[in-house]
Amino acid sequence: MDKLLPELTIIGGGLAGSEAAWQAAERGITVRLYEMRPEQQTPAHSTANLAEMVCSNSMGSVLLDRPSGLLKEELKRLGSLLLECAEATALPAGGSLAVDRDHFAALVTQKITSHPRIDLIRQEVQQIPEGYVIIASGPLTSPALSAAIQGLTGQEHLFFYDAIAPIVAADSIDMQVAYRASRFERGQNEEGDYINCPMDKSQYMDFVDELSRAQRVELRPFETDLLKGVKGGPGKYFEGCLPVEIIAERGPDTLAFGPLRPIGLADPRSGKYSFAVLQLRQDNLAGTLYNMVGFQTNLTFPEQKRVFHMVPGLENAEFVRLGQMHRNTFIASPLLLSPTLQFNQRQELFFAGQITGVEGYMGNIATGLLAGVNAARLIKGLKPFTLPPTTMLGGLCHYITHAEMKYFQPMKANFGILPLVDRKVRGKPLRAMVHVKQALPDLDKFLREENYYERS
Repeated sequence: MDKLLPELTIIGGGLAGSEAAWQAAERGITVRLYEMRPEQQTPAHSTANLAEMVCSNSMGSVLLDRPSGLLKEELKRLGSLLLECAEATALPAGGSLAVDRDHFAALVTQKITSHPRIDLIRQEVQQIPEGYVIIASGPLTSPALSAAIQGLTGQEHLFFYDAIAPIVAADSIDMQVAYRASRFERGQNEEGDYINCPMDKSQYMDFVDELSRAQRVELRPFETDLLKGVKGGPGKYFEGCLPVEIIAERGPDTLAFGPLRPIGLADPRSGKYSFAVLQLRQDNLAGTLYNMVGFQTNLTFPEQKRVFHMVPGLENAEFVRLGQMHRNTFIASPLLLSPTLQFNQRQELFFAGQITGVEGYMGNIATGLLAGVNAARLIKGLKPFTLPPTTMLGGLCHYITHAEMKYFQPMKANFGILPLVDRKVRGKPLRAMVHVKQALPDLDKFLREENYYERS
């Protein structure tokens, strides 16, 4: 019977595309998964592996009272392959899920390439194919495919710039100055899962002053051309991934209340709090590399070395990877998509991942899962799922398809997009648990009533 079913074409082998391919294939659908790397690389990727993580190795909190933690629990109940791979390649990260990126991407690639119903094709797709299709080409969609999407939708693309943080060699960090600790002592490691570089007020102010005056990489002509006529113009950033130098421009104390906040990080040697703290998170399984948390940047490489060497403990740091900025692309989803992730004018066409305006690794995986499941259902003549809006995944899909266009920008999982039934509840922690107590029972009820686990 499976041989009589139409094939599903998936464009993009990132987090969303890989998850979508697995979900559809597990439901008996033959999948042709297109990934243009390594035949054509992007400005941000460096390997040929599927599901390569670029900006950070952290998938966010695992705590249920955090939006990312709730989304992970939903994905676990929905049967996510990539969450399973992430947990299998996890690194110490306190209350967060961080992975060894190389091992994670290699495991996902092995799972996908060994599936009997998935055909991985290393080739750029320049036109949108006919038939059943999922476009999960990501924020660095090739110019040819971007043009094809723009021609199909008739809508102007939106653009913003995303930045990635530097990575430091662990043995080059001065541990006489830095110390190990997890914020509020969360984590399994008694010494703490993070390396912390403390700053007093004078060190902090000198650092912010030099950071603000440091030279930045100028936008290239093709990047500024892409932004002509786009609201915000050149230099439009996504608020959730601002370069650290842009944050510093907003006021001298901004970093101390942002990525350099010292709250919950008492120095175990003295028991005292510093004025500011730069955290570094383990980036590989061997523990030889550490990522500068929240330090996305668009400074020139020489300036990054000069300014970041001012951080106490990093005076002699070896930067294995320096930060950089790249263009991200997303579509006008509120005008184009339904909560099932189907294109309004062509029901057999789905979009998934960051190109829809969902931000964050787990959001990309989650929308890939839903698109894969729904494409498989449509191919089998079944109605695609619309998840309850009280769930985090349902709320994300509702947001990107219902937001007002003049306010629409990429959105991470957050409790603010979910409806709160009990409006008498006050206080962020209490409201968070109310959402959790609504979301998970609603999801479980939905899965039972819709026979979600029936895949035949």
